Amino acid sequence: MTLPTNDTSGRFTKASAINGLWRQLARWPLSRLWRVASALGPLIYRFNKRERLVTERNLAVVYPTLSPAERKALAQHSLRHSSATMLELGHAWMAQPHKVEASILAVHGRDKLDNARAEGRGVIVLAPHFGNWEVLNFWLSSHFPFTAMYEPPKISALDPIIRHGRERMGASLVPTNPRGVAALLKALKRCEAIGILPDQEPDWGSGVFAPFFDRDAYTATLLPKLVARTQARVVTGVALRIPGKGFEIHFLDADERVYSDDDVPSATGVNASVEAAIGLAPAQYQWEYKRYRKVVQEQQKLPNSKDFRLY
Repeated sequence: MTLPTNDTSGRFTKASAINGLWRQLARWPLSRLWRVASALGPLIYRFNKRERLVTERNLAVVYPTLSPAERKALAQHSLRHSSATMLELGHAWMAQPHKVEASILAVHGRDKLDNARAEGRGVIVLAPHFGNWEVLNFWLSSHFPFTAMYEPPKISALDPIIRHGRERMGASLVPTNPRGVAALLKALKRCEAIGILPDQEPDWGSGVFAPFFDRDAYTATLLPKLVARTQARVVTGVALRIPGKGFEIHFLDADERVYSDDDVPSATGVNASVEAAIGLAPAQYQWEYKRYRKVVQEQQKLPNSKDFRLY
């Protein structure tokens, strides 16, 4: 695969370097990638103030009973896993398919997808930023007709690389706009599987405030619309990392509130489903994401405040 040559902004060079790094890392065994991630995590914690503060602030909200030492240890471990996820992109996107398949050590709960499709229902997979969601995409698109929304990266020259990596096993990527929503509906009506990122904050007007670990977070309201029009089954899917060895896929029943036709109960059910997945291994969640920033912005109306920057 070659990169476009008409990008004269300097991003071509950066994209080429990233592409080359991913291809090199795709050749490495997962054990080596985990060793590198284990070394990077403490360095990021020490020298990247933004990642450290956001991670620790989120952990303080979610796990208020942890001691400062326990919170620090969890934050460091979380940044190790986040580093591993980045290092494993080449593995998920570019390694030989048989190699990626072999790294998936077990699949738990596949029957939830098979049973729904046998009943003539599509499946909505809530895929939070936990473990390695790119490996989850690989497995889903290898075993089911699978559609997911996709937003091109800021570095345009990386778009064909990432798109190829995510689509190479048959996934269909659709834009994050009404045309993409229409494609999701069509896939569900064909009794196929679709993927939704349940923990990514939507634009204003596309969500509601709903509790996430007992604190309001702005949560998308796309799910109840899809369920109401298709009667799809909803599950949570994650690729749990077994450090240095591989991954275990877990499909969990979503919280029953996701089937509500009211936006707030449905969004509450979505967040509860994400919480349940995080409970499998809290360190594997991407705590450096500013999950609560919109509620702080709404409450304080100060987008440049210290709290807003940290959340």
